Amino acid sequence: MIQGFIAVYLREMIIVKRRFKRLVASMAVSPLLYLLAFSYAMGGEVKFNGFTYTEFLIPGLVAMSSMIQSFAIATDINVARFYWGIFEEFQAAPIRNAAYVAGEVLAGMSRALIAIAVILLMGLAFGVKLHYGPLLWLAALLNSFVFASLAVALAMLVKSHADQSLLTSFVITPMAFLGGTFFPVERLPDWAQHILFFLPLTHASESIRAVAFGRVPDWQAYAVLAAVGLFCFLLALKTVNKAKD
Repeated sequence: MIQGFIAVYLREMIIVKRRFKRLVASMAVSPLLYLLAFSYAMGGEVKFNGFTYTEFLIPGLVAMSSMIQSFAIATDINVARFYWGIFEEFQAAPIRNAAYVAGEVLAGMSRALIAIAVILLMGLAFGVKLHYGPLLWLAALLNSFVFASLAVALAMLVKSHADQSLLTSFVITPMAFLGGTFFPVERLPDWAQHILFFLPLTHASESIRAVAFGRVPDWQAYAVLAAVGLFCFLLALKTVNKAKD
């Protein structure tokens, strides 16, 4: 079990190491554009609870990037499945399904941590100084756990690389814009807030932002993320079992 898990994880990390410069560049492009566009456009005129829009945006970008980069492990899995035949080799190898899922999920979470580091360094370059305590990292890790597990589950269900792109377009992209990244969810109508409550990213954004602003985060948000993450992990196990059959 442990050896299989380490083998799967190390394979993904070797790929990350080989692509590291390109990966970091790709992680930085969109957040940098958001910071340049929104920070200079909004300037210091727009404030939320005494914080500038740039200070408001950085925690949201941390949540959004951790979601996008952890979910991106699905693309690597599908490339390995459809073009390299790596998944068939895992099927033939004495590796338990739980070890395979855990290795891929941890690889997705590791990618998310790199993305978070990129965002925080960019924030420092923009002169943003916030609180980055352990609870911020816990919320980011739980958020990454949710979407890395979801990525493994969905990667086993799609039939082509094009299907994976559709899932990203219809699931991840709307969540990135509606999950509290760019604006306070509290400013939306009540009916919209009730819908957005069911998005994991909403809880991650609120928790990360609360810690970054020096406030005490809502423990219920952590409980929701942990519960959704566990559900997605079990779903990933089920879909991998089905794919092997």
